[in-house]
Amino acid sequence: MSSSPTPVHFWFDPACPWAWMTSRWVLEVAEQRPIEPHWHVMSLAVLNSGREDLPEQYKAMMPTLWGAVRVCIAAEQKYGPEALGPLYTELGTRFHLQKAPRARETYAAALEAAGLDPALADVADTTDFDDAVRASHKVGIDKVGQEVGTPVIAVPGPDGQDEIAFFGPVVTPAPKGEEALKLWDGVLAVASVDGFFELKRTRTRDPIFD
Repeated sequence: MSSSPTPVHFWFDPACPWAWMTSRWVLEVAEQRPIEPHWHVMSLAVLNSGREDLPEQYKAMMPTLWGAVRVCIAAEQKYGPEALGPLYTELGTRFHLQKAPRARETYAAALEAAGLDPALADVADTTDFDDAVRASHKVGIDKVGQEVGTPVIAVPGPDGQDEIAFFGPVVTPAPKGEEALKLWDGVLAVASVDGFFELKRTRTRDPIFD
């Protein structure tokens, strides 16, 4: 049996509160099981581009979704993919816990707290990294199809087969302790079933960040 950590690939948009919940669950599992999260950028702005069925409030928010993913991609290109995990934590803490605006000062503070160059916040208002954002997004979304959102996670398939990717799990609050492991084992269990595609129910609560 291999002693190497189990890779878990995770595509996120830092603006999404549900992805934030799932990411905190993954980190909780990583403290208790030999898994190794690998973080990747996806984009709600790219995913929903051109959709006319979105609520007007969501359409109005769309332009504000570009800044953080541009900053993430710029940091990844400058420092390598290992920069994304700490930066995501700092961005998510500010967006979802501190309710900070999606604005340059927030990006700069998150970059600095993650040990990265705060000047990378300047890319939030440029299109220089948009092709790279779309490329990273495409890798994740191609694994699950267009009818999903963020997060996307990919785990190894049974018996070392190709990885299996899903949208979700969507959960709140982020499970801790034994509950986190139960959910992890459940994800691995459904990934081991050939032809499994979906479990879903309507959400009845908002994200719980405590």
